[in-house]
Amino acid sequence: MRAMHFVLTVIAAPGSSPLDASMLDAIMEALGEAGASHAAPDWLDPGIACDIPIESAMPKSAETAVRDRLAGAPLDLAILPAQGRRKALLVADMESTIIAEELLDELADTLGIRPRIAGITARSMAGEIDFDLAIKSRVRLLAGLPVSTLEWIGAGVTFNPGARTLVRTMRAHGAYTALVSGGFTHFTEDVRARCGFDEAHANRLIVANGALSGEVGEPILGPAAKRDILENLCQARGIGLESTCAVGDGSNDVAMVEAAGIGVAYRAKSVLREAASVHIDHGDLTALLYLQGFRRAEFRD
Repeated sequence: MRAMHFVLTVIAAPGSSPLDASMLDAIMEALGEAGASHAAPDWLDPGIACDIPIESAMPKSAETAVRDRLAGAPLDLAILPAQGRRKALLVADMESTIIAEELLDELADTLGIRPRIAGITARSMAGEIDFDLAIKSRVRLLAGLPVSTLEWIGAGVTFNPGARTLVRTMRAHGAYTALVSGGFTHFTEDVRARCGFDEAHANRLIVANGALSGEVGEPILGPAAKRDILENLCQARGIGLESTCAVGDGSNDVAMVEAAGIGVAYRAKSVLREAASVHIDHGDLTALLYLQGFRRAEFRD
């Protein structure tokens, strides 16, 4: 059979009903009805993730046809180019992506002002207010908070499922990894070390006399800076943007996700979902490995 130019990857949600023969039959029938030819399924992880090589003049239409056929099933899927699947650079957002928490909201909880700050966070991540204004407004409300509180909150950070496996597996196979956060260096350095990222970038909280001053160091790392870091890392490592994978959950991740070879919206707000080429709504972060063609036996847990 001639080489196929695209691959449809289908990924089941952890703990859900696994992918089975009847689901694959429905997928391949939908591909045929959409005018796409296909090769035999290739299991990356039996019952969990499967590749189906395809040929189609309109791959997005074929993807839509499969989504329509599987509507309601707890599955993630994407059709991506078959060549160059494994990426040389991973750039990831931190809060609500690599870790479960929004840490400014957690800090606000200690002062009893979580609803005020969480409301600003939600509007910022939805793209309703300017990122710089949102971060300055929230940090101003934290003035006087002891630095020891940041250390206590940081110790309780929880990783989203698959985060460490994603980073460790890509590094083990030669990729460079960067954590790029609109949050704060007080947290990113610890998360970087614990998760295994090569480097981390974030904003700097100003501290005076052992407490937060209510100010953020300039320049503020926002949406444009995230994309700039992605591009600068590409230049430094001599690779193109097509060799990158970026993942995030909110509006401040749009620019870097749009620029990446594989741009992933992970359990994301609508503004990022509309911009991203790939959505992970059911699987964990190991879905990014399956999208690159990694088999479960190649994972580094």
